[in-house]
Amino acid sequence: MDSARPMGWIKTTFHKTGSPRWFFTGARPWVVGLYVFGALLIVVGSTWGLGFVPPERLQGNSVRILFIHAPAAHLAEAIYVSIAIAGFVFLVWRMKMADMLIQAAAPIGFVVTVLALATGIIWGIPTWGTGWVWDARTVSTLLLAFLFFGLVALRQAIGREDRASRAVALLALVGVINIPIIKYSVEWFTTLHQPPSIVIGEKPAIAPVFLVPLAVNVLGFYCFVAGVVVAALRARIVEREAGTQWLRDWISKS
Repeated sequence: MDSARPMGWIKTTFHKTGSPRWFFTGARPWVVGLYVFGALLIVVGSTWGLGFVPPERLQGNSVRILFIHAPAAHLAEAIYVSIAIAGFVFLVWRMKMADMLIQAAAPIGFVVTVLALATGIIWGIPTWGTGWVWDARTVSTLLLAFLFFGLVALRQAIGREDRASRAVALLALVGVINIPIIKYSVEWFTTLHQPPSIVIGEKPAIAPVFLVPLAVNVLGFYCFVAGVVVAALRARIVEREAGTQWLRDWISKS
């Protein structure tokens, strides 16, 4: 009986999250909280990292771009994994909230990936003497940007909404194979990128003076972009549920 209660709670929460009405009405405080908390952390982490950490022993002042590049790169991968999970949920259970999540998150993932690529180029010029090389890490990250763009373009290219949703979900699932390639490319292939500085279960290879503001910025990026995704998802709900009685009632009460 006790073991059934957690499972029942998980099942109930899963079904509630799949309800556009329940999500829309309950998500607004989360948007505000994520925006405020995320922005505060980004301001603190960026000011700390860009203005107050000492130059790195080998990279000098160019190491400061780390505090923007690393959070953007990791967040881009996390967004795609979330989209792939949503694609699986949609294909299996036909949950329209999962489809709307893909629609909301794909453009944001594209912007974040472009930011990671741009800051990587800026970092690479003084560090490696070149802003771009066709190695496994940069090519697989570029492919990630194309995948995000493809999710948006594919939906617009297919006229029927049900077919477009299935095609986008399938592409999201197929494309997720690129994520481990990005993550392990520095270990599987010869690249200019250094091995990972933070490995679970091992002592970080990055000094605490850099690690702490980096961690602050990573958390800030995740919170702020999560707020952007939730806000975009609420906008998609308004677009898709336009004309429903519950939405008219909510608008009239607001």
